[in-house]
Amino acid sequence: MHRPWLYVMAMMALASCARQQAAPAPENPEPAFVGRQTCATCHAEEDRLWQGSHHDLAMQEATEATVLGDFGGATLTHFGTTSTFFRRDGRFFVRTDGPDGKLHDFPIAYTFGVSPLQQYLVEMPGGRLQTLPLCWDTEGRRWFHLYSEPVPAGDALHWTGPNQTWNYMCAECHSTGVRKGYDAGKNVYETSWSEIDVSCEACHGPGLQHVKDGKSFDVRLKDPGRGTWIADPAAGMGRRLAPRVATDEVETCGRCHASRSPIQESQGSVLLDSHRPTLLEAGSYHADGQIDGEVYEYGSFLQSRMYHEGVTCSDCHEPHSQTLRRTGNALCTHCHSAPKLDTPEHHKHKEIQCVDCHMPEKTYMGVDRRRDHSLRVPRPDLTVKIGSPNACNGCHSDRSAKWAAATVERWYGARDPHWGEAIHAGRTGQPGAEPALAAVASDPEVPAIARATALSLLRSEPSLAIGLQDPDPLVRLGAILGTGSLEPEARLRLTSPLLIDPVRGVRIEAARILNGNNAPGLEPALAEYRSAQEANADRPEAHLNLGWLDALRNDFASAEASYRNALRLDPGFAPAYVNLADLFRLQGRDAEGEALLRQAPDEAGVHHSLGLLLVRLGRLDEALPELARAVELAPGEARYAYVYEVALSERKPR
Repeated sequence: MHRPWLYVMAMMALASCARQQAAPAPENPEPAFVGRQTCATCHAEEDRLWQGSHHDLAMQEATEATVLGDFGGATLTHFGTTSTFFRRDGRFFVRTDGPDGKLHDFPIAYTFGVSPLQQYLVEMPGGRLQTLPLCWDTEGRRWFHLYSEPVPAGDALHWTGPNQTWNYMCAECHSTGVRKGYDAGKNVYETSWSEIDVSCEACHGPGLQHVKDGKSFDVRLKDPGRGTWIADPAAGMGRRLAPRVATDEVETCGRCHASRSPIQESQGSVLLDSHRPTLLEAGSYHADGQIDGEVYEYGSFLQSRMYHEGVTCSDCHEPHSQTLRRTGNALCTHCHSAPKLDTPEHHKHKEIQCVDCHMPEKTYMGVDRRRDHSLRVPRPDLTVKIGSPNACNGCHSDRSAKWAAATVERWYGARDPHWGEAIHAGRTGQPGAEPALAAVASDPEVPAIARATALSLLRSEPSLAIGLQDPDPLVRLGAILGTGSLEPEARLRLTSPLLIDPVRGVRIEAARILNGNNAPGLEPALAEYRSAQEANADRPEAHLNLGWLDALRNDFASAEASYRNALRLDPGFAPAYVNLADLFRLQGRDAEGEALLRQAPDEAGVHHSLGLLLVRLGRLDEALPELARAVELAPGEARYAYVYEVALSERKPR
């Protein structure tokens, strides 16, 4: 039975046109890492460039040479809690609120990052390293706190909570050859790494076989077509003659420079074999694809014309030092004609940097200014239409978006329709959204990540059927998500072929969406789905997914155990309360469900679930305040508002 109020946390998800049976994973021995020193014997110049880079300094033991913050008795007060940074017996300490909410002295074990801020890691019981929210601003030379509001002990976001555990949240991208080593039974970590920082094999893969035979790595970063760029004077920019190879560096960089969820520890030839990237979801991206949440660069770059013309990360960034290959506008005019584009006739300003218009900045983590890598033209007209930001008003904040839109139109003419308008219509449920989304989904000129997002919002069976056969696995992923709105028979018919998709992430998402059906090939794909959850067994979301998986198979005992595991890991994890209470409903245990929900966090889904339970029990007067609270906490959720209105209409006048 479809239960739309339940939470299903598909942290993962995840066909070329030619369908093929997925081969079982080979039983390979543990990858053999050889270390940077071995690499440097042949690659001295690359090693020289890497030294002192952000990758080199991504994580270090806390020493006099590596700690940049002021530990000379400095203090920082944040919402009534005063933290003190000091030294004792040659070590660095912070006195701050611990897991019990009281002040304790914690020794600093490692530094984390180097610029524009440096964070610090503290060793905690169970093999955990926890990330302090007390950061050192390396440019402003001051301590600051990451949170703009108080986060009490016991909250998942408190620095001692699961959302700040380095072993899951950070380790994969700040060290090399990480093995998380989580023991779910004991709830402890034995995390290891081959090198503490981001070294050679973090990108190139384990090097033992390369050392033995001198052949290429499994991770193929060298692009045979890199030297095939030529000048195109008519277009005013460079043009690539050879296509970018499928297993290029963008996918490798995306493993860390993307907003994504891991689905296995080893990397694949495409990102979706090992991680599930975030689509253009509200809160992460604006409807037109501009960055909103902390999404890094991958999802933005996929939208860019640069990417679709064959530009890769290392065309602009020197990969070993991570520095830009050129400074200022020279970086752009290396490919784009300076006489044509770096002139007031083009940019309409006396002097301006290309990136100011085409890569606007947003600040994350208090001081970290990051540029949007979608490399888009400013569209103030979209600000007027759908509320997305624009670079023009980023500088001209004293003028309106209408003024900026009119000015741009006067300079460059009317703007073409943008796919972001359809995404916005789909997000907000506007009339006419379906045909607009279908047009975006079928347009090969639209970036794959935008087409995937459009498909995820669609209810059109013909459009979803086409999307499920798209050559790009990200588009197929979006289409699978869209089939969740179809009737079960249509969903089964359309999505079943993707259970043997060549890309692991696509198979996993197909299994999730078809769980509970009798589809050929479902069991092997569900086994991969379960394996992906178990790989993230240190996260409550994974146990929520496992509980949902078992509940749909009427294995209520296993489902209950998984939901309780989720609450053991995070007692404030609201979705587990909601799903566990609904599991009780299926077993006629509503009294237990009510008691459970009354001790759950003050979140909209909890109140909505409790309100529905009380309605079922015939206690409408008690239900109405709960349903009203759900609407108050989530005013944009139409479903909550609808149920509340229906309940109000059922109330008999006194």
